Order: sequence, then C-alpha cells, then structure tokens
Amino acid sequence: MSEYTAQDYKKGQPRWCPGCGDHFFLSSLHKAMAEVGVAPHNMAVISGIGCSSRLPYYVSTYAMQTIHGRAAAIATGAKVVNPDLTIWQVSGDGDGLAIGGNHFIHAMRRNIDLNMILLNNRIYGLTKGQYSPTSPRGFVSKSSPYGTVEDPFRPAELCFGARGHFFARAVATDAPSTVEILKAAYYHKGASVCEILQNCVIFNNGAYDPIYTKEGRKKNAIYVEHGKPLVFGENNEFGLMQEGFGLKVVEIGKNGVTLDDILVHDAHCEDDTLQLKLAMMDNEHGYPVALGVIRDVEAPTYEVSVAAQIEEVKAKKPYHNFMELLATNDTWEVK
Repeated sequence: MSEYTAQDYKKGQPRWCPGCGDHFFLSSLHKAMAEVGVAPHNMAVISGIGCSSRLPYYVSTYAMQTIHGRAAAIATGAKVVNPDLTIWQVSGDGDGLAIGGNHFIHAMRRNIDLNMILLNNRIYGLTKGQYSPTSPRGFVSKSSPYGTVEDPFRPAELCFGARGHFFARAVATDAPSTVEILKAAYYHKGASVCEILQNCVIFNNGAYDPIYTKEGRKKNAIYVEHGKPLVFGENNEFGLMQEGFGLKVVEIGKNGVTLDDILVHDAHCEDDTLQLKLAMMDNEHGYPVALGVIRDVEAPTYEVSVAAQIEEVKAKKPYHNFMELLATNDTWEVK
C-alpha cells in the first residue's frame, strides 16, 4: 500500500470564517484520508449546499458539490455504479436533516457503504442565522425571533430509528478523536454516520462550549471504546451503571461501587438499546456527552446486494449481451 500524507489530499484555500469548526474538521479529514491510505483518485467527496458543503473544493480527490439536500442521493448513485470508490458524503444539519432528511434515513435503511459526515452546528450559517432541525426548543434566531416552538431532531435517534448500523460522534476541535472515528467509519462496511459537533462562531457561538475544550471534555464528556469500561472524569473517577431501563452516573469507590460494577461498552451488539441510551446522554440532564464509536454492527450492504442480484439474474438468462438478446426473438435477413 502506498504511503500518503495529509498534504496529498489538500487543495485550495478554505473560505470559512476564522474559528469555524469546518476548518478543524477539514484538517482531521485530510489526516484520516492519509492514514487509511486510499489513493486520492479512488476517493470522492460529495456534498450538498451550505457552509460545510463547500468542503469538496478543499480536497484533492474526485469531488462534487451537488444541490441542496441531495448529497446522499448523488453519493448513492456513485457508489452503486462504482462500488470500489470510497465516498465521503459531507452535509450540515440543515442540508442533511431538513431538505435532505428523506435521503438520509433511506441511505441508513438501505445500508449503502457511504461515510456520511454530519457537521452539526445547530444553525443555518450560509443563509445568515436561521434555526435548523437540530436547534433546541426555544432557540432565538432570525427565523424564530421569539424562540422556536419545535423539538429538534437528535441525529443519533434518527440514525438508529432508520436501522443504522454505525454511529460515532466527535467534537470538531478534538482532532485525535475525530480522526479515529473517521477511520472507523471507513473500515465499517455500510452506511456510517459521524456526527461532528461544532460551533458557528458568527451565528451560534458557544453551542458546545461545555465540551469544546480539552479541559471541558474531561469533565463533561465520556469517550466510549468497545470492550472498555464506561468511565469518565478528570481522573476516571465516575462511571455508568445500568439502572432499570436507563443509565445512572456513579462515583467509583463510593457506596460500594467498584470498577467491576461499571458497564463495559459493546459497540457491536445488534440490540441498540444501550447504545442509543449512550448516544442520547447530555449535560443538561446530568450525563456526560458520549464521544467515539457508539455503534458498529455488520450487516449486508446495498451496493454488494445489488451487484449479487444482477449476477444471479444474468446467470438464469439465455442471453448475456445485446446481440444474444436480439437472437432470442424471431430474426430474418433482408437481401
């Protein structure tokens, strides 16, 4: 396998606001591309419309910025006709979950081998600050001056509900974790969703302040890793235990709680009950935000199944090309 560096995948000068989470993510994507070692000409980056959807201009791979909300549809077609192509599909929360929501859930359901990146800043940034499908209830914006009266989509819940088999989450400013989940998404065969939490410094700055710094993540986030205990805190002094149908935070070493009592993360479990519980945790309800690969389960992929079905049908037919097809009907020769 050829060795590549992040520089091999870089192109152009990004035109995002200084401090935008897109800058952080783009750098991590370049690193992840280099580490998986797929040649640039065997990759495609496909996006929709929005600030984050400008990303295809800044990668030295095949790339295409499509129309609003249709990134998953275009990416699906590209993958089916060329299953060997590695596709990174990039969308924002508006592009991916509003006008593109239908394509998002069906890409999950069909389990198409796409690396689907959801850059979630909870705002429409390109169109100057309207609330998005992930903005919290009561959020004040240019399109909701008195606060939105809608409940938001929670991407993990939507992914799991659409029978998704891979879900991971990282904070844009946390490069090592972002690179690792991108690599995990690449190695997973099927639809992979990576939710990237990032601030829009102009229209929604501070949306993820509790976990946007390394120090904040030590206190307010938990890094989940398959086969490892679910512990967190500045000194891993806290952990998660199951309580009824939910989870509870406990302090290790107090009230008889030991490390043996702490849940061990199972990302490969087909039953997604506990995985969804982890993905839905938030600081507002006294839980840490889960970061890392939360679900990673094998399942048949759409493009492989389509190719196998075509070969199966072809094997049963008396013709295998156009000339043989013509010969199956009555023929005559004109002299």
